[in-house]
Amino acid sequence: MIFRFTALFFALATLHAESEPMKTETAILGGGCFWCLDAVFRQMEGIESIECGYANGQIKNPTYKEVCSGFTGHAEVTKLVFDTNKTTYAEILTVFWRIHDPTTLNRQGNDIGTQYRSGIYYRTEAQKEIALKSREAAEEAQLWSDPIVTEIVPLECYYPAEEYHQDYYTNNPNQPYCVAVVGEKAAKFRKLFADKLKK
Repeated sequence: MIFRFTALFFALATLHAESEPMKTETAILGGGCFWCLDAVFRQMEGIESIECGYANGQIKNPTYKEVCSGFTGHAEVTKLVFDTNKTTYAEILTVFWRIHDPTTLNRQGNDIGTQYRSGIYYRTEAQKEIALKSREAAEEAQLWSDPIVTEIVPLECYYPAEEYHQDYYTNNPNQPYCVAVVGEKAAKFRKLFADKLKK
């Protein structure tokens, strides 16, 4: 089933590459603490820039403390700008489904709260279509034993996180959370997606 899942994604990737004339595109993803997805996708070929931020909440320019309260409605997300000649939205989602647990509602491991929800925040109808198909493929491949609860909704707003959150793992490799959680996910990416590592 996993092989079928991968084959479908490569087919989706080809279709997307043919229909998208722009050289760069932006993806907004939430998969728990944004430090994790940041560290993972910095290793991926085709990712040109990454920014941690907050998406789809009720107040403008929230602070990390406000988001952590759980009352602003924002999700911790990573904003990925990628070169469509080197990778595609579908390939990025291939990694997304495998690198975090999309079956736990408002939670990733010990990180609990709505800000840690799993989400794909699409910017175009093309992204929406690819995201829905990718979720269906992940479910059919039974990548996870429990149902996927990832929300797939339009991006309503986005605000960059504070500077100290950017590239946090690189700048704080010995911080306990980075050692126990972030580093483990970065290593998982290298193991599962060696062919997608930056050269």
